[in-house]
Amino acid sequence: MKTSRRKLLMIGLVLAALLLTDSTAWAGFGDRARAAPRADWPTWQGNESGSRYNAAEHLITPANVGGLELKWAFAYPKSDKEPRSQPAVVDGTAFFGGTDGKFYATDARTGDMKWSFDLASVAPAPVFVQDGAAVADGKVYFGDDKGYVYALDERTGKLVWAKRHEDHPDARHTSSPLYYDGKIYIGSSAGETDHSEPTYPCCTFRGHFDALDADTGNLVWRYYTMPEPQAVGTWPSGVTKFEPSGGGIWSSPALDRQTGTLFFGTGQNYSGRGGDFDSLIAVDARTGKVLWKQQVTGADTWRVACRKPDNEGYCPGQKDGTALDYDLSSAPNLFRVNGRLMVGVGQKSGVYHVFDAKTGQVSWRRQLSETSHAASTGGIQWGTSYDGQRLYVATYYAEPGTLFALNPANGDIVWETPNPDNGCAWGGAAASPDVCTLAHAAAVTSSPGVVYEGSVDGKLRAYSSRTGAVLWEYDTVRDFNGVNGLTGHGGALPGSGGAVVANGMVYTQAGFYPFYPTEHGAVMLAFGLPGH
Repeated sequence: MKTSRRKLLMIGLVLAALLLTDSTAWAGFGDRARAAPRADWPTWQGNESGSRYNAAEHLITPANVGGLELKWAFAYPKSDKEPRSQPAVVDGTAFFGGTDGKFYATDARTGDMKWSFDLASVAPAPVFVQDGAAVADGKVYFGDDKGYVYALDERTGKLVWAKRHEDHPDARHTSSPLYYDGKIYIGSSAGETDHSEPTYPCCTFRGHFDALDADTGNLVWRYYTMPEPQAVGTWPSGVTKFEPSGGGIWSSPALDRQTGTLFFGTGQNYSGRGGDFDSLIAVDARTGKVLWKQQVTGADTWRVACRKPDNEGYCPGQKDGTALDYDLSSAPNLFRVNGRLMVGVGQKSGVYHVFDAKTGQVSWRRQLSETSHAASTGGIQWGTSYDGQRLYVATYYAEPGTLFALNPANGDIVWETPNPDNGCAWGGAAASPDVCTLAHAAAVTSSPGVVYEGSVDGKLRAYSSRTGAVLWEYDTVRDFNGVNGLTGHGGALPGSGGAVVANGMVYTQAGFYPFYPTEHGAVMLAFGLPGH
C-alpha cells in the first residue's frame, strides 16, 4: 500500500511539474476540453503582442501540413462587399462577419451555425464588418463600416451593447479591437479618401485611437492623430477646403503587458500637412498619454483624387511628389532581441521598421519592395508574423509579391520566396488572366514550423518556416457548397486579415478584391487533417 501511494504521489508531482512548465501538457493526457483553449485564436493579432503566431498549435506540422483538406465552407449571398472579417476561434466556436451585414458564430469543426446577429438592427443598412473580432470575458467585440463598436454575448449572440463614438459620417473600423484589463482598444479610419468628386469639401476626418469600457462601451479616453481641421479657403470648384485631416488608424494595436504600453500605426493626410500621419505611436494603456512617436515619412497627402493625373488642383501632392499613400496599415509586432523589447511595423512603402519599444529609438529598417502602384499597394499591407525566431513579412503588388523571413536582430533576409510564378496558370485563376496577379494582400500567420500566406491568385499556401519552401497550396477560385445551404465562390485571399490556425484547423475568408467572375458570393473556408 505504501508503495502504491508513493507511486501515486510521484505521478502527481510529475503532472504538477508538467503543468507549471508546459501549458500544453494536458494535450498528452487526452483532456481535449482543457487543451483546446490553449490553441485558440481569440483576437486578430493572435495574442496581445501582435505576433500572429500560435505557439500551442502542435497538430499541424511541417511533416503533415501537405495533407490539409477542406472540412467545410460557409457561403454568403452575392454582394459587392469584400470578405474582410478574419475569424476568431475560441472554445470550439468560430466568430466572423459576413459580406451580408451579419455576424456569425459557427461550430469550429463543422461550420454548423450556432447563432447570427443582424447589424442592421443597430446601424443603418447597408452595413458590414470589416475587422476581426476579439473574444474575451464572455463577449465578442468587433466594429463595422459605419463606425459602431459592438459587444455580443459569446454564447447566445445577444447584443450587450453597441456604441458609435463618432462625429463623422464616413468613419469606420478596419482596426480590430484588442481587449485588456477591462477595456477595448480600437482605432478609427474613414472612407473620406474615396470622395474624388470636385464638389466634395475635403476633408474633415480626424483619425483617433479609443479606449472603451468593455462592460458598457463608454469612452474612457481618446487620442486624436490630427488637430481639428480648419477652413483654409476653397478648392478649384469653389467648395470649402479643410486641413489638416486624415491620419486614420487602419490596423490593429499591440500591447506590452509588462509596461502597459499600446502601439499602433497611422495613415496618411487626406488634406494639408501636419499631425501624426504615417507614424508609429506608443501610449499608456491606462491614460492614453503618449510615451513616444516615430513619424516614418516626412510628407504624405493622398486621397483617391490623386489617382487622376490631371487632378493637381484637388491633389497638390501630385505636383510636389508627396502623394504617396504610405500608411502604416500593417499591425505592429513586439519581440525581444538580446533581452531588449522591440516593436516592428511594415509600411506600404515596402519598408519594415524596427524601434526600441521603450524609447522609440530606431534599431533597423529593411526595404523589401519598391511601390509604384496606385495607392502604394506594392509594399507591406496588413500584417506580419513573429514565431520567436524570425519575422515573416509579405509584399503585395511587388511584381511579384514575396514572402520574406527576416533576422529580428538586424533585418537580414534569411530566405525569400516569391509568389510561385505559375500561380495564374492553374486552378480557377487560369480562366481570368486579366484578374489574376502574383500578389499578397493577406496578413502573414505562423505556427511551429509553418508559415501561411494567401495570394491574389486565389491560392492559400503553407511554407516551411525553416527554408521558405511551399509545403501545401489550395486553389479557392471555385464554387463551394456551403454548410448553410448557399453556394459560394472563392477568389483572392483577403486583406484586413489572413489565415487563422487553431486546434488543428486553418481558416480563411476568400473572395477579396480583385473579383473573379462568379454568380455567387464569397466564402469562409476551413481546413483540417484527415481523421481530425
